[in-house]
Amino acid sequence: MLLINGKEISEKICGELNHKIDFLKNKGIIPTIALIQVGDNPASAVYVRNKIRLCDKLGIVGQLHHLEESTSEADLIALINRLNDDDKVNGILVQLPVPKHIDENKVIDAISPNKDVDCFHAKNVGLLWTAKRDFNGILPCTPYGVIQMLKRSNIELKGKNVVIIGRSNIVGKPLASLFLLENATVTVCHSGTQNLAQICAKADVLVPCIGKAKFVTKEFTNPYQVIIDVGINRDENGKLCGDVDFENVKDSVYAISPVPGGVGPMTIIMLLNNLINVTYAQNNL
Repeated sequence: MLLINGKEISEKICGELNHKIDFLKNKGIIPTIALIQVGDNPASAVYVRNKIRLCDKLGIVGQLHHLEESTSEADLIALINRLNDDDKVNGILVQLPVPKHIDENKVIDAISPNKDVDCFHAKNVGLLWTAKRDFNGILPCTPYGVIQMLKRSNIELKGKNVVIIGRSNIVGKPLASLFLLENATVTVCHSGTQNLAQICAKADVLVPCIGKAKFVTKEFTNPYQVIIDVGINRDENGKLCGDVDFENVKDSVYAISPVPGGVGPMTIIMLLNNLINVTYAQNNL
């Protein structure tokens, strides 16, 4: 069984980004990302802290804007507009979820597409699906992290049968698009899919992203299969786990990614990869 270690792969990409960052710094440019957190959601706080920690490691600016839970939608969008107009800010990220009184879609739409390092804006999503890949260097972070994990583990994607479990706008749908760009044959399964285990068992590459702890078991697999587990959950003992029952599955597949230490580190490094790419684009480099 091959363990696809996202933490190790992210460290290699981190080293590659260092060279690009040094090039920018030599031109007097320090990549800057504005991270906006509204309220005190514990999970959001962890994610934002991890992003700032990696910014510090890379020697770039992670600018935190921590707003009160009661912040109005209008005030949040006003902040986004100020950051859109600030030439020193290269990328903007609003940590989701936002409080219920704020319309998430309006927030996403307010971010300039050229600073949308999450690749959530409708323009960037449209550019992705129409295969205009070089528009500004932005690709969806978690999905692109999955692709990088596979490619850097020498997993061939062209012509392969890929099954994705989940159709979210953040992972499932954009991941399907990226796999299509790699010339894979893609099946997207979801809550309405019949005979799910049988469909998954025929996959060359299986990517569960549904947020159900240990949902994927041995009956979903085959000995030649590669699994990238996107899920991040807590099991019955409060221990971090994925959508795959790792111990049940690991000896029945060719390769698998762990949780933790799999997709999580890749998501953050691909976010900063987007930031570096848009910084180059904004400076015509």
